[in-house]
Amino acid sequence: MKLPVAVALLCATAAALFTIAAADSPYRFFDWNVTFGDIYPLGVRQTGILINGQFPGPDIHSVTNDNLIINVHNSLNEPFLISWSGIQNRRNSYEDGVYGTTCPIPPGKNFTYILQVKDQIGSFFYFPSLAFHKAAGGFGGIRILSRPRIPVPFPDPAGDYTVLIGDWYKSNHTNLRAVLDRGRKLPFPDGILINGRGPGSASFNVEQGKTYRLRISNVGLQNSLNFRIQNHRLKLVEVEGTHTLQTTYSSIDLHLGQSCSVLFTADQPAKDYYIAVSTRFTSRVLTSTVILRYSNSAGPVSGPPPGGPTIQIDWSLNQARSIRKNLTASGPRPNPQGSYHYGLINTTRTIILANSAGQVNGKQRYAVNRVSFVPADTPLKLADYFKIGGVYRVGSISDKPHGGNIYLDTSVMQADYRAFIEIVFQNNENIVQSWHLDGYNFFVVGMDGGQWTAASRKGYNLRDAVSRCTTQVYPRSWTAVYVALDNVGMWNLRSEFWARQYLGQQFYLRVYTTSTSLRDEYLIPKNALLCGRARGRRTRP
Repeated sequence: MKLPVAVALLCATAAALFTIAAADSPYRFFDWNVTFGDIYPLGVRQTGILINGQFPGPDIHSVTNDNLIINVHNSLNEPFLISWSGIQNRRNSYEDGVYGTTCPIPPGKNFTYILQVKDQIGSFFYFPSLAFHKAAGGFGGIRILSRPRIPVPFPDPAGDYTVLIGDWYKSNHTNLRAVLDRGRKLPFPDGILINGRGPGSASFNVEQGKTYRLRISNVGLQNSLNFRIQNHRLKLVEVEGTHTLQTTYSSIDLHLGQSCSVLFTADQPAKDYYIAVSTRFTSRVLTSTVILRYSNSAGPVSGPPPGGPTIQIDWSLNQARSIRKNLTASGPRPNPQGSYHYGLINTTRTIILANSAGQVNGKQRYAVNRVSFVPADTPLKLADYFKIGGVYRVGSISDKPHGGNIYLDTSVMQADYRAFIEIVFQNNENIVQSWHLDGYNFFVVGMDGGQWTAASRKGYNLRDAVSRCTTQVYPRSWTAVYVALDNVGMWNLRSEFWARQYLGQQFYLRVYTTSTSLRDEYLIPKNALLCGRARGRRTRP
């Protein structure tokens, strides 16, 4: 099929499928072919997942409220899904791209995602959500720019770069998946990639005196990472869709699944400098570098790469507490971000979530409140829509931790639409945890060591806590968040430590209303794939 004809068909299909988005919101069209291919990020050949031949995949550039029509052709030999970390898919969890909401794309088939980045700005990423595919690639950056008339609290930078960092294995994802399926733990990763490349194999070019924006995402599998630029300071300006107070750091920690934007000025003598990324809280420290190259560089990098923090938890905790919302800056709308006074709203429910590790039937598993998640034979959202019984049980996970052994279940917790709730992540293990909630941002109101109690609320930040979708919990510590449940749907709450997610440290939050109004939730997409017990049914006329 010739390209103009294909694009015309894609446009017509999208118009027929998506009739709910505002008519004045622009459409952006993407046509992606997902394939396996040889990659050499750490110097040895391995099988990677490519999108249109690229590793990592292409960036998605958009503006607040844009409609994104992304036609994904699965040319792999196994089912495939893409999820959109940080994209809220408001009223439309069917498009979330995780198995609890969306049927996998069969080999040789395609599926058109229809997303709207409604009332969002910021830096995010997409990734493959099934079958440990994330260990093979298939991820890329997402940026959502402010609309032209919405003020941004800093001048336009001279350049705007996506920087995807993450730990990496030399083994193929199929071998890693087989280890997990046998109930064993994965070894320590082999290296760190920066935009899909290993140490010393890439560069960023800058002009002296100019300021640049880096949109950094930790797309790795296991480790928190520290990012720094030799002899340069980093000014934090945005975290997962929230403009922050513009605090300057020598380096910045990004935990698994987290994204942020920093500005830096090329204000040093003209030469080459290291950009360094290293693991945090590990006995063996992995480091990777790329080059920051001034256009009038007088010479190559010199000396060792700059050192960063290693096992210091207090350093990271203090930095996390210093990240605060810019109350006077506009977000996706003209009104200031501080106009929503979350600290004055009474919470209606407290959910406490405790992660744990253990054995079930002699195999390694991970759990939330003792329940280790196992996927059902049908996406949970489709079971809801078609009223298919027996797929899952509401309340199959408690909202408080209890003693006892880990057990397997398809865990779903129900919550009321428009409730304002408190979630406490309690980490009794000796490693850093990283938690992500699809469909939402939440206010990170507190974090500290030890056990959370009601008295811990006395230390909450009820004025300018940062709003984000992924938060860390330090070893033997807790983190508390507030979230307004204003987005109906079936939403995945998961560990971003990918082996733990794969082996059960996740569940679904069913934000429920009896209303059938389109103002609360969209209908199932006309092109929704149907699988499991939903196979053979009809979506809608």
